[in-house]
Amino acid sequence: MKIISKAISDVLVLEPAVYGDERGYFMETFRASVFQEGGREFTFVQDNQSQSKKGTLRGLHYQLQYPQGKLVRVTSGEVFDVAVDIRRSSPTFGSWVGETLSSENKKQLWVPPGFAHGFLVLSDEAELLYKCTDYYNPDDEHCLLWNDPELNIAWPRINAEPTLSEKDQTAKRLTKAQVYL
Repeated sequence: MKIISKAISDVLVLEPAVYGDERGYFMETFRASVFQEGGREFTFVQDNQSQSKKGTLRGLHYQLQYPQGKLVRVTSGEVFDVAVDIRRSSPTFGSWVGETLSSENKKQLWVPPGFAHGFLVLSDEAELLYKCTDYYNPDDEHCLLWNDPELNIAWPRINAEPTLSEKDQTAKRLTKAQVYL
């Protein structure tokens, strides 16, 4: 598995080795030793799956008391996946990185604890799977505004405004949001 650091070095793109022939393909999607070799030891406790239609934007979500690291991949379709550094003590606080993940390119994105996470569906539909380092806690759910001008995320253009949940429509700007220290 090839690991590539993004502009924020804690966020990683994982490119698995894919072995294909006339029958199909095989690939490892996770190997603990790959993380351990890089000094990253995490235990994943929960797997989540999301299916969304084109133009759906989910995020930018995070938890403060129970921060979740997420290893994200797409099994069907294509998304633009984003991680925003919301660690106030970080030199990259308020910065974001994005990566196109698809069932075709098979890339994965490691979003560490301390980051808000979101994605925009680019294909007609997409299924996204992600492993989490802590359990989802609805009482600890927070959300940054997807189009906060301070973040200035370069979301890909689609034909219409993104479809948002009520929670995502009423999310807070970074200057008003609770963040990590």
